[in-house]
Amino acid sequence: MRACLGFDVKMRAALLLSMLLAGCASQQLARPPEGLFSDQLFAASTQRIRADDVFALSPEMTQYLATDIASQVRLRGPQQGLYDALYSKRQLQLDYDSIMTAAFAKQLGMPVRYQSAYSDESWGRDNDTYFFIGHINLSLGRRSQEHVAFGERDADHMTIDFIPPLEIRALRTYEIPEQTVVAMYFNNKAAEALTAGRLDDAYAWARAAIVQDPGFGSSYNTLGVVYLRHGNLPQAEKVLSVALEREPNNTRLLSNLAAVLSAEGRVSDAAVLTRKLEQIDPNPPFSFFNRGLKAMREHDYAEARDWFIREVNRQPYYHEFHFWLASAYVQLGELDKARRELSLALEYSTTRSDHDIYAAKLDRIRSPQLQ
Repeated sequence: MRACLGFDVKMRAALLLSMLLAGCASQQLARPPEGLFSDQLFAASTQRIRADDVFALSPEMTQYLATDIASQVRLRGPQQGLYDALYSKRQLQLDYDSIMTAAFAKQLGMPVRYQSAYSDESWGRDNDTYFFIGHINLSLGRRSQEHVAFGERDADHMTIDFIPPLEIRALRTYEIPEQTVVAMYFNNKAAEALTAGRLDDAYAWARAAIVQDPGFGSSYNTLGVVYLRHGNLPQAEKVLSVALEREPNNTRLLSNLAAVLSAEGRVSDAAVLTRKLEQIDPNPPFSFFNRGLKAMREHDYAEARDWFIREVNRQPYYHEFHFWLASAYVQLGELDKARRELSLALEYSTTRSDHDIYAAKLDRIRSPQLQ
C-alpha cells in the first residue's frame, strides 16, 4: 500500500503526507467538521500533546541559552547573537530548526513572525510513504526596550531561513499565525509516528493538529492516512472526502482517496480519481526515480542514469536521488561523476544513518584501487 502525506519544520515520505516546513495552505475555519474523529478505535496515546510544550526548552537547551547564546547576545545583540549561536559551526543539532529558533527567541523576549513560502514542491520518502515538504521561515523582531534609529527601514526584523541568502530574496512568502505553525508541528509528529508504525500516537497527533488549526488542510490528509493504515476505511473515506471538498485538485488527497476506494473494492470509483490524477500531474514525484530503479534492476545503467538525472533536475536537494545517480555512474565506470553525486547525497542527507552510509561509499570509490 502506498501513501502520500502532506507536511512541513525544516519543518522533512505511496501514502502521501505533508510535513513542516509546511504542507497545504491554512484556511479560516472556526472548528473541525463534525464526525471526523473516532477516538474509540484507538488506544490513548502515551505521549503528552500540548501546544504549550512546542516552544518549551529542554534542560540542554536552557543550558545552551544561558551560556553560548547569552554570550553571543551580549556581543552582537539579540537577533544576530541568536543566529550566530545557533547556526555557527558549533550549533546545536536540532530536529525542528524553525520551532526551536522561535523557542529561543521567545525566551529572549523577541517577537516572532512566521512566513510560509510559495515554492516548488519538495518530496521525500520513508519506505512506501511519500512526504511533501513545504517551507517556512521566521522573522525575529527587536525586543520592546531596544531603540531603532530614525530611518532604519525594516531594521526591526531579521529573517531566519535555512537556504542560501540569494534564494531567500527570491522567495515569495505570506505570513501565517502561530497556531498554524503548532498544527504543522503536530502534523509532523503524526507522520513520524505513522512511519514508525505507532498508529495510536499518529491518530492522537493528527487529531490534535486539526483541533489546533481546523483550517490547516494537511492534517486532514494525515488523519485519513492513519485511518487507512489502521484498517478503518469508512472513516478514511469520510475525512479525505471532506478535505477534497475544500481542495478538489489536491493530488495527495486524490491519491490517498483512490487507495481507500480501491481497498474497499470500488475499483471503478478509484479509477475515476486515478484518471483525474493523471490529468493534473502526468509525471508525479518519484515517477522518474522509480523508472530509474526499474532500469537498475534490469541492468540497463545508461537508462537508469537518464531517469535519475531527470528526477534530480526537478528535485535537486533530495539525497536519495543523488545516491542512485552515483550508483548508476559507478556501474557505467564514470567514477568522477559518481563521486560528485555521492558528495551531494552526503551534503543533503537528513539523518545520521544516511550520512554514514554515503560517507562510507564515498570513501570506497575514493580508494586507490578504484582510481
